[in-house]
Amino acid sequence: MRIAIPILLFAFQIGAIVYARFVPTRYFCWAPFDTQTDYVATSVVNGHELTAAEFRQRYRRTKQGFDNRSPQHVIDMLQQVEEKRAALGDKATVTMKYRVNGKEPREWHWPPAVQHP
Repeated sequence: MRIAIPILLFAFQIGAIVYARFVPTRYFCWAPFDTQTDYVATSVVNGHELTAAEFRQRYRRTKQGFDNRSPQHVIDMLQQVEEKRAALGDKATVTMKYRVNGKEPREWHWPPAVQHP
């Protein structure tokens, strides 16, 4: 038992690291701060574009910033707020323009685009 528990914990850690290398969130990476994300976000709620202060209050993040993690971390935070607020009747659109490690710019939009077959 004294040997089995440490071996199981070590195996779990290795499994989590391998898993994290193949998904966008990367929450379980051994070195989680290996990605640098610069972003600028805008949000329009019920026809009103949020000011910097309103954005900070709604999302608990700045409209423009830098994050030491995967861009998916910021996306997850914005999406979680919008999923909760949609249940309250808010109609919002969010656009986040970001760069990962200084490479090509990318964009994320909420709500996600509807895919037609």
